[in-house]
Amino acid sequence: MIVAIDGPSAAGKGTLARRLAQALGFHHLDTGMIYRAVGARLLADGADPAEPERAAAAARALEASDLERDGLRSEPVGRAASIVAANPEVRAALVEFQRRFARRAPGAILDGRDIGTVICPDAALKLYVTARPEIRARRRFDELQARRESATYAAVFQDLQERDARDQARGTAPAKPAGDAIILDTSDLTSDQVFAHALDLVRGRRG
Repeated sequence: MIVAIDGPSAAGKGTLARRLAQALGFHHLDTGMIYRAVGARLLADGADPAEPERAAAAARALEASDLERDGLRSEPVGRAASIVAANPEVRAALVEFQRRFARRAPGAILDGRDIGTVICPDAALKLYVTARPEIRARRRFDELQARRESATYAAVFQDLQERDARDQARGTAPAKPAGDAIILDTSDLTSDQVFAHALDLVRGRRG
């Protein structure tokens, strides 16, 4: 069984995907980390993430060990990931890796931006997890504060808006809900409420 969870940054899709995978005994892949790993490789090499050929080469050379790099969740790497994710050659290089993962038994949960629309359009269940921009910015700001990273709410909010614009405007796999996705707005819900609702949906499809 494949569960596709898409949505914008800081909407809560990663937390939900991890909890569902643990409860169901499924495999979990945070596909955003793949793009972060590509971005981190480029930054480590002193390369510009916006340079198409260098980004594509980094994606083709990506290894599983790259997903274990330190600092993948930092803001600079997040910005680099958003830039390389708009590169069609980067996305093409990483599609098959994600599809192979999705076929693992007994099931897999993948979260990202284009899982239900491009990577696994035949997923048994597609969720689009979202929240109001100001809520998402607050969550990301609190996360950075907890990690003792320097940031201001205004800067986080602006960065989030810029990422949303890039994700929605890119020519290849723009970030949007699949036509048959269930929209799950987490703005006014606790993580436990979101999890309980999503678990019921998975079990309903599985049954």
